[in-house]
Amino acid sequence: MTNHTLADLGWSDHFARQIDETMADLTPARIHEVQRDLLLVLTETGPGTLIPVESAGEYAVGDWVLSDGVKAVHRLDPISNLTRKAAGHVSYQQRIAANIDTIAIVTSCNADFNIPRLERYLAMVSSAGAMPLVLLTKADRCEDPRDYQRQAERISPLVTAIALNAKNPEDVAQLIPWCKSGQTLALIGSSGVGKTTLRNSLTGGEAETQAIREDDARGRHTTTHRSLVPTPHGGWLIDTPGMRELQLAGQEDGISAVFEDIEQLATQCKFNDCAHQGEPGCAVQAAIDAGELDPDRLERWRKLKREDEINSESIARQRARNKAFSKMVNKTVRGSAKRKGRR
Repeated sequence: MTNHTLADLGWSDHFARQIDETMADLTPARIHEVQRDLLLVLTETGPGTLIPVESAGEYAVGDWVLSDGVKAVHRLDPISNLTRKAAGHVSYQQRIAANIDTIAIVTSCNADFNIPRLERYLAMVSSAGAMPLVLLTKADRCEDPRDYQRQAERISPLVTAIALNAKNPEDVAQLIPWCKSGQTLALIGSSGVGKTTLRNSLTGGEAETQAIREDDARGRHTTTHRSLVPTPHGGWLIDTPGMRELQLAGQEDGISAVFEDIEQLATQCKFNDCAHQGEPGCAVQAAIDAGELDPDRLERWRKLKREDEINSESIARQRARNKAFSKMVNKTVRGSAKRKGRR
């Protein structure tokens, strides 16, 4: 990797304002890969490695840290922070990537295209604080890619949808405005939708791609870890492994943004606590009766809100348990030290 200025790496006043006089001797570094006990970083003098001072899960690709040359002494607050509830039955929020300007949700013009999943991704992206972009790959393999674009754009005014062939340089050139001049573009989506092909086209790389299963259009994981990769256009790309389990937690604001039409209707209901299930004066049900709102969209809104609330409560309880356990351990250690001191 060639050397870059801080601005080239995505540095901005947002990060500069977090530095005080006690940090003057520290060097800004941007994380381009998180390993179990090591951070791979980029600085003005080139790539390097740092020892984390927090657990690996506290860091994300794209984070800015301040370094003393050996350790990541201080992690700066990100501009944007892409998270999800960790997969499985564990109760914690997983950081995926940070300081992203635009997050491209990659799906394809085939059986992978799924409106409920797109709504879920859009809620996650909106909560992250980044601009959403929907990329519809394999446009050359369907009769009417514009139909997929229209379906995606109807989900929310937030959506900009682009149909393309990820192997066609002219099609991929449409994405250059989102990954130049220090900007960071992240790719998220299911396995087999063409994220790695897009990564290769945007960066000039040669990462291996794999075929999808023709019966259900599902693919195998090609990208196995997240990394920050430079593009020839002056910006950066973060490719992420395919997500087959995507649960929301702490993303109520993102859900509200994606389902703004329903939330606006809810403010017009006669009762403030209206459940939109047949109460008199319900503006939401009136919109359904008038054919202005799809009842399935209302159910998906309810489902995501319930999921987010349950997962958020679960994570909060787990944090409280961890905090209580830490206090108990610290108290035990202090008590043991006192007893030893009296001997």
